[in-house]
Amino acid sequence: MKILVVGSGAREHIIAEKLSQDSEVYTYMGRKNPGLVDVSTKYMVNDEGDFDAIVQFAKDNDVDIAFIGPEAPLEKGIVDQLKAEGIMSVGPTQKAAQIETNKAFMRQLFEDYNIDGSIKYGTFYDLDEAYDFIDEFDEPVVIKPIGLTGGKGVKIVGDQLADNEEAKEYVKEIFDQKMGGHAGVVIEELLIGEEYTIQAFVDGKNLLPMPAAQDHPHAFEGNKGPITGGMGSYSDTDHLLPFLTQEEYDQSVDIMQQTIDAIAKEAEPYKGILYGQFMLTKQGPKVIEYNARFGDPEAMNVLTVLDDSLSDIAQKIVDGTLEEVGFNNIASVCKYIVPDNYPNTKAADTIVSIDTEKIEDAKVYYAAVYADENDDVRLTSSRALGVLATGNSIAEAEAKCEKAIEYIDGEVYHRSDVATEDLLNEKIEHMKQVKE
Repeated sequence: MKILVVGSGAREHIIAEKLSQDSEVYTYMGRKNPGLVDVSTKYMVNDEGDFDAIVQFAKDNDVDIAFIGPEAPLEKGIVDQLKAEGIMSVGPTQKAAQIETNKAFMRQLFEDYNIDGSIKYGTFYDLDEAYDFIDEFDEPVVIKPIGLTGGKGVKIVGDQLADNEEAKEYVKEIFDQKMGGHAGVVIEELLIGEEYTIQAFVDGKNLLPMPAAQDHPHAFEGNKGPITGGMGSYSDTDHLLPFLTQEEYDQSVDIMQQTIDAIAKEAEPYKGILYGQFMLTKQGPKVIEYNARFGDPEAMNVLTVLDDSLSDIAQKIVDGTLEEVGFNNIASVCKYIVPDNYPNTKAADTIVSIDTEKIEDAKVYYAAVYADENDDVRLTSSRALGVLATGNSIAEAEAKCEKAIEYIDGEVYHRSDVATEDLLNEKIEHMKQVKE
């Protein structure tokens, strides 16, 4: 089978790697990602927003299926355009992708279909009405631009925002800048608990969940600093998390199934990957938001332990014939190597060296880097390398991950506390206190 992968990050690197095990992979990427180059039968480096070029590349190479990595092409309708040319995709249509690309759509869907896991919220396109809601709410709030902001638009009172007055200032900034493409905002109650992710394969009707994972979105050690696209993540041998029970996992999956059923009624059947970001609260699982594709870094956790052919799964998603999917009972830890000063890096463009011969018990996935004319790997201003290790426990995987990072050199840093025993114990204790 010939499969086209669209995207140029670490998420796409591991997707392409898994597909290449039994398919020919053709990659369309915005940057020359050396990892993607290595696993591709053929590749093209060009603007990922140039849909005509993507379609032509797919047709020229007679691809059977497209696998869409990032959210931006989904928002603009790449799946619809490929479908019009007879090429089906692992990825939702533009209407179905609104579950991620339009937070107002997502919250309204929960309200209209009485989906479990909903929270108190308001959607506003009038600045004064948004201010009034915050004043009357009189509790700490979460401020979200309606559209896509690369995982960096959400700000929380008590974290990035000092109080609700500062939240109002941020709301004005969102309106003034039309952040995420909308002069509007979603304001939500602040949930107390532990965040986690469940991703699932979806064929329009059937939903098959993957192991739970927990991301570390804060930029700095100890869960401090700005929210980023993710500094690292882990999954456990039992596919749960140290603070997440089987019952809570099952409740989360049921919420995702309710969501898929509602999208089919409200928009179009959803085919692709659904990423559910949850908060485990005293009242049970609550939905923070959805993504319409694999998470990054969480894709590396779950695809590493996948015990089935991703190519076969892709075909079944397209055909609407998903059945069981198997995962190995091993733990995984991913840590991101990022440029110094990330996420406030203005420019990097320096070489990062990876001594691959000495990295034995981990894998390196290439993210926001590019190969120059000498095939040196150069940094950009964003996350550079995902380092992934597995083990018979989270602790074993974490130790392997740290060992591998010793062989990466450059103007970079990483969160060494991701998935450590101390941090996990903090999360377990925090969840006990929340549930008291």
